[in-house]
Amino acid sequence: MRFDVITLFPGLFGPFATNGILGRAVARGLVELRTHDLRAWAGNRWGQVDDEPYGGGAGMVVQAPPVLRAVRAVREAEEDPGRLIMLSPRGRVFDQGLAAELATSARVILLCGRYEGFDERVNEILAPEEISIGDFILGGGEVAAMVLIEAAARLIPGVVGDPQSVAEDSFSAGLLDYPAYTRPAEVEGRTVPEVLRSGDHGAVRRWRLERAVELTVTKRPDLITQHWHVYSGEVRRMIEATAPALARAARDTSQRETEEDADA
Repeated sequence: MRFDVITLFPGLFGPFATNGILGRAVARGLVELRTHDLRAWAGNRWGQVDDEPYGGGAGMVVQAPPVLRAVRAVREAEEDPGRLIMLSPRGRVFDQGLAAELATSARVILLCGRYEGFDERVNEILAPEEISIGDFILGGGEVAAMVLIEAAARLIPGVVGDPQSVAEDSFSAGLLDYPAYTRPAEVEGRTVPEVLRSGDHGAVRRWRLERAVELTVTKRPDLITQHWHVYSGEVRRMIEATAPALARAARDTSQRETEEDADA
């Protein structure tokens, strides 16, 4: 899988692409990450790509012409034009499902904004897919791009050594991950749950699933409603036993959405 990042700060991605799981994936050729300095398409000797907003106001706006030239050049450099994504607070909120979707793409081009954002004509002309990583403000799209890259890359076969660890990650099954423990067995009077040291794999599996359900119910009940339709019967029964009212609400919402889809 290849990621092309168009940014004013390509240097931010050097350490990111050479460390940890992503660094190993890049070294093994499973992931390719290329950065492109937007200033290379500035069209002036100063490398300026921003200007004051029409109508006045604070801040500067990234000009459309350099972005258009950059995207077209990057796209035309390869046979596959790629999936064009703009990191934007008004975009679709990024989640594990979207990460899995991106992981199936052969090539993704990421547009990282700065200042007060892009001239709106970038959207009008290029029609990029807009993605947000949450309702908060960053200095630019680079950190958000890294979030997308790492979340998608780790789902590519071979990137993570143990595929089971990916399958069991938080959100992958619509549940938060279960609590994890390692040595030593006791820390300041707190011990590892006995079931995890029992050697009974069936009991361990059930304990972990129960704890995952409990954590999701108490910390992220919104996930229960969102994912009720994909839960197994075992998970649904655990939710019903732990939080009956939440289970009823999730079941009713899922049924209503199914009926609405049938009527559409």
